[in-house]
Amino acid sequence: MKVSLIVTVKNEAANIASFLDSLLAQTRAPDEVIIVDGGSSDGTVNILHSYQSRLPLQVILRPGANISQGRNVAIDTASGELIASADAGVRLDPAWLEYITQPFLAGKAVEVVSGFFLPDPRSVFETALAATTLPAKEDIGRGERLPPWLRRLLLFTNLREFQPSSRSLAFRKSAWEKIGGYPEWLDYSEDLVFDQALAEAGFRFYFEPQAAVHFRPRSNLNYFARQYFRYARGDGKSRLWSGEHALRYFSYLGLGPALLLLATLNSAWWWIILALGIGVYLLGPYLRLGRMLGQRTVAENITAILWVPIIRLAGDVAKMLGYPAGIWWRIKHQGMIDRYSGLK
Repeated sequence: MKVSLIVTVKNEAANIASFLDSLLAQTRAPDEVIIVDGGSSDGTVNILHSYQSRLPLQVILRPGANISQGRNVAIDTASGELIASADAGVRLDPAWLEYITQPFLAGKAVEVVSGFFLPDPRSVFETALAATTLPAKEDIGRGERLPPWLRRLLLFTNLREFQPSSRSLAFRKSAWEKIGGYPEWLDYSEDLVFDQALAEAGFRFYFEPQAAVHFRPRSNLNYFARQYFRYARGDGKSRLWSGEHALRYFSYLGLGPALLLLATLNSAWWWIILALGIGVYLLGPYLRLGRMLGQRTVAENITAILWVPIIRLAGDVAKMLGYPAGIWWRIKHQGMIDRYSGLK
């Protein structure tokens, strides 16, 4: 079965060689690699061309294309029945392509295989950020064993169902065709909308944790906050996770201030309740951080511990600002969304 690997890039000169080297080291080589460049100005395209003698690589230039448009161009060009998707900023495990395509080749009744993604932190901040925002393999499936009401209550512990990402994904081209491809009107959260469309169309998913890619978290708080603002804006544009965003507003603007006021005016018991709430809020990140701390000095570990609540707060504030910005964008561009949807 022919496998086509597709990637979109823009100004990835600092990362693309590492990605391509990890692709060269795969235990199962792709039959073709199609990379769409969205208008790089930093030498990315020159680096891509330098690998064409070592990889079955086709480079397509589409200046101005967003990620969804670039992926759709790459998939439309691909001749393989199986599409494997990754991001230029990741490093692939040597057996990534073998594992992510194995369920199809083994005859399993699936149309989509989601791999896993692991952090590759290079600083104390990046370690704390990874622990705060990314699920560990141990987390996957925990939330699914809880009642729905409790999953909502434990929102901030990151125990909800694992959400596949197109940085580590494989699917049948026929499934992509049936749902009309990636949503080209959307710039962020596009892979989640793509996943939802596949699920709603009845396509079967399979989770393969051994199909892992490694990526570096954002290097500072400013870059992270911008990223989460854009993610939440994408959620607002696509109307994703409205219940979770509402719960976040309620927690920060209603429940939290109310508990603080009660604790200040009344009983010490309210301080205990408030402390328990904060503990639940930080439980997941600290559990993950505890598995990562042994590799650093005591001072670095303390710094990472102190970073966690700051990262949590900054991320939630960024989301609370980004989500209404996305809703407003959707209101203004509903006609354009409808036109895109009508093309399916």
